[in-house]
Amino acid sequence: MGRAYEVRKASMAKTAAAKTKVYSRYGKEIYMAAKQGIPDPEMNTSLKRMIDEARSKQVPADVIQRAIDKAKGGSEDNYHASSFEGFGPGASTIIVECLTDNDNRTVSEVRNCFTKSNGKMGVSGSVVHMYEHLGVLSFEYDNDEKVFEILLEDEVELNDVELEEGFMNVTVDPSHLHKAKESLEKNLGDLTFDVLEISYLPFEYVSLTDEEQADFDKLMGMLDEVEDVQNVYHNVLGASE
Repeated sequence: MGRAYEVRKASMAKTAAAKTKVYSRYGKEIYMAAKQGIPDPEMNTSLKRMIDEARSKQVPADVIQRAIDKAKGGSEDNYHASSFEGFGPGASTIIVECLTDNDNRTVSEVRNCFTKSNGKMGVSGSVVHMYEHLGVLSFEYDNDEKVFEILLEDEVELNDVELEEGFMNVTVDPSHLHKAKESLEKNLGDLTFDVLEISYLPFEYVSLTDEEQADFDKLMGMLDEVEDVQNVYHNVLGASE
């Protein structure tokens, strides 16, 4: 299996939250984007981009609108991003991204997940160097040379373009994710993006024993239940969503 498979698999093998978790995640991020600028996607680039990502995850329009309306209403809720790195069962490594309004609560809850699953929280920088930080786009299309030419012509900072089983898998510099999306739509028409996100992709994947896998699944389940957790990235090959 090539790198294209790994890109799609890594993006899809993050902790698979229930739909309500996904809606909550994007609700917070859209709210913060709207609150920190003008609550109108036509006048707020960050908000427009966050809405695009939410739509790629099938977040309903009413969830998106409620988050914008909340920002318009002057809500005092305030979240900021924080991330944690750790070591799970076996040779697994994990990056946890959160949006929180209480750092002490969040770090305590995340550490508890690691501790109760035979894992260990690491210091900042202990894991992230084992991953690539990339913008990831995946969509149905069958001409990788054309995609490559389009993105180069529009000066997108491109990492890789690969075609696998009718899916185009594109990785770019994180800051160029939405530039790439707009370039592709401009030249190829309306596209449905299976993946449209900024992600951490491991340089190498690992396999776990049955016992390690059970602990790893427990860790993923516990992290999924932490309200402040937005994204979880890992290096376990074939881990279930």
